[in-house]
Amino acid sequence: MTWNQNYDPLHFWPLSTLLSALPVLTLFLVLLVLKKRVWVSALCGLIMAGLLAALVFQMPLLLISNASLLGMTFGMLRIAWIIVASIFLYHIAVETGQFQVMKESIAALSSDQRIQVILIAFCFGAFLEGTGGGGAPVAIAGSFLIGLGFPPFQAATLCLLANTAPVAWGAVGNPIRVLTAVTGLPEQALNAMVGRILPPFSFILPFWLVRTMTNSKRTWEVFPALMVSGLSFSVMQFLWSNFMETGLVDIIAALFSLLVMVGFLKFWRPRNLMESVKQNAESPIRNHSLGVILKGWSPFLLTSIFIFVCGMPSLNQFLKFSSLTLPMPGLHEKVIRVAPVAPKPTPEAAILDLNVFALPGSAVFAGALLAAPFLGLSPGKVLKIFGNTLRQLIPSLLAITFMVSLAFVTRYSGMDTTLGLSLTHTGWVYPLFGTLLGWLGVALTGTDAGSNALFGNLQRVTAEQLNISPILMGSANTTGGVMGKMIDAQSIVVSSAATQQEGNEAAIFRSVFKHSIILACLVGLVVMFYAYVLPQLIPEP
Repeated sequence: MTWNQNYDPLHFWPLSTLLSALPVLTLFLVLLVLKKRVWVSALCGLIMAGLLAALVFQMPLLLISNASLLGMTFGMLRIAWIIVASIFLYHIAVETGQFQVMKESIAALSSDQRIQVILIAFCFGAFLEGTGGGGAPVAIAGSFLIGLGFPPFQAATLCLLANTAPVAWGAVGNPIRVLTAVTGLPEQALNAMVGRILPPFSFILPFWLVRTMTNSKRTWEVFPALMVSGLSFSVMQFLWSNFMETGLVDIIAALFSLLVMVGFLKFWRPRNLMESVKQNAESPIRNHSLGVILKGWSPFLLTSIFIFVCGMPSLNQFLKFSSLTLPMPGLHEKVIRVAPVAPKPTPEAAILDLNVFALPGSAVFAGALLAAPFLGLSPGKVLKIFGNTLRQLIPSLLAITFMVSLAFVTRYSGMDTTLGLSLTHTGWVYPLFGTLLGWLGVALTGTDAGSNALFGNLQRVTAEQLNISPILMGSANTTGGVMGKMIDAQSIVVSSAATQQEGNEAAIFRSVFKHSIILACLVGLVVMFYAYVLPQLIPEP
């Protein structure tokens, strides 16, 4: 039997919307007000979602349980696995002493923390986002900054802020491709439009990062470096997205900006250095030969190569086995999407993908395993490091499992869509609120691709009803979404785990929330500018 979603079960959309928001409100109430651990908060939100799905939305219990199980599986394989692999990689680098070499190679370029955050959180983080996405940029870059002497809390918030503008092209362009798939709009037109919205934010992001860690005067002292990094990244991001292809936008822009910065720092340095007190208290920074530096970076270089190669469409398909991709029993095509989300009743797919070899987390894990013997670790030592990593991450893994399970229950019950539809009542200001819809989608699902899958077609339908470009509003969904990446619970869990701050998730959330909503609103204003001032710059579908 099948079940039709109902987006207004109480026949009064404001009240239906309020009830649909209760799972998320419950999560944040338990996390921020009751100050419980994030896995407890996520579990409470999941229980509330299940109760509402059954009692208000009249979703059969079997569908609720299967949606929850599918979410748990997805969370463990697609999110938790890359966190485990990334922290495992970091521990190998620390255990073998190579992380110290990495720190010293960056410090040799500049011991100034303002420059270091641009090189690591902004440039290197964008490269990691482009090659694999997931939690790798926040997990690896956060660990790196702590190693350079940044306070753990500051490292977590800076990496969350930095992992924004590149997210639209994360995992070799996956969010754009998902948006194309659900809307039927041409990929290159969407890619180009996203590449006309985000570059200004990529340009200001280095300034934003440094300003959050210090005052205006100290920010101005490194103005040339901020200009060079932001301008080089944003220009390449615009050019590649508008005149090349989708998959390599982040990778090329990040590499270009990193190389330009390395060259620039050969000739320029800030007059007044802002150095880590912790780093100054340690032994003096050593200079290393190119060979030693390459060996020091080898765990991350190997991992980056693996992520890039395994993410290539042809090889990624080779690593997938059809027998490991199967319909979720008791859920696949049992939930029916109806108008106005779908033009006609459409069964909702529910695919259980167990292809672990094709995942970014497996590429990170393979890179770590290859680097370990090269760096002199015995198999027994590697196994011990991996076991310690798992034990350290148990609370975070529970949080991810419950969080993604919550997202899947709200998705298949239609609660997420009910929240989204409420924003379509905003009329001519819909470009702003449609952008916030993408922001909400990522805050709920944890991924830009997930938000595009959830709301992409809704954006197209609503835009066509309001005589707004569907290309613009599809792009608004993914560009607004990138600013929600820093506040979704999964990202908060990743940042707290990577910086060893389990239990401090609420404080991290409060710290980045204001940045998230301000940047999302600014993206919305840019979208409105295109909609009503320069519509001629919107690509034709």
